[in-house]
Amino acid sequence: MQDAIQSFDIRDWKPNLTAAETEKVALNLEQGAVIHLPTLGFSMTNDEQKFYSPSWLNGQRKNISLEGLNVRGATGSINDLTQMASMITRYAHQATQLIITLFPNYALYLNTARTSYRPNMVGAVAARSWKKDDSRLHVDAFPSRPNHGERILRVFTNVNPENVSRVWRVGEAFEQAAQHFLPNIKPPVPFSASLLSAIGITKRKRSEYDHIMLHLHDHMKADLDYQKNTQQQAVNFAPGSTWICFSDQVLHAAMSGQYMFEQTFHLPIAGQYHSEFSPLHVLEKLQKRQLVKR
Repeated sequence: MQDAIQSFDIRDWKPNLTAAETEKVALNLEQGAVIHLPTLGFSMTNDEQKFYSPSWLNGQRKNISLEGLNVRGATGSINDLTQMASMITRYAHQATQLIITLFPNYALYLNTARTSYRPNMVGAVAARSWKKDDSRLHVDAFPSRPNHGERILRVFTNVNPENVSRVWRVGEAFEQAAQHFLPNIKPPVPFSASLLSAIGITKRKRSEYDHIMLHLHDHMKADLDYQKNTQQQAVNFAPGSTWICFSDQVLHAAMSGQYMFEQTFHLPIAGQYHSEFSPLHVLEKLQKRQLVKR
């Protein structure tokens, strides 16, 4: 399989790239590669070293996240939580700076979503169901949050202090996976999208695109033969490295690791350099029809 990991020697959160270099990184990203920046790390201050412990988790969530100005999922004194919020905010600012510098076209369209700090070891908390088992190859799609084709862009940084890598599996190209599973996906039940929205299960009506993406997510995770035998590669992301991907496009599975930051962005397709590679356009090409209202 073509190497789905593309590495670039970028050492600053505000890199100075030429237009040609930007185009190269953007093309790789939008075609479905993971952009690996092996020498771009995030520094925690001496005072923040105390946050290297899963004991800061409050047991209600598997990650600590920043939502607005509030820290969710953490326990500690007001001073501790304020300091933690400052640390996570600093990561959010640096990750945002990285993305809008690497991909200037995104700047006018980018919506900043959740920022998280993940002190738990992968697998420390058992998944409640196979659908939530992120050690299985999948693309991101969320039942309650239809996005009508908007992209899910994520930045990750390994900050493990004991030289432990974050290990992923990365699967085949999105279009190949879609061709494999689409024949098994039935059309949505008539009026189900309106009903789910009306009773508050979804934040907005699901499009046919959202229906297909949810079923791709579930079919991938449910198919253990596919999990074992599909084209894939193991990737070690060392401490002090950062990686970027569209998680709605890259088939990925988290296998091991501990202590990581993550920043999520949402990007309308209009902001892409090459929108023809988006999952929406790929699925519409395969299905030969529009999957969202224009």
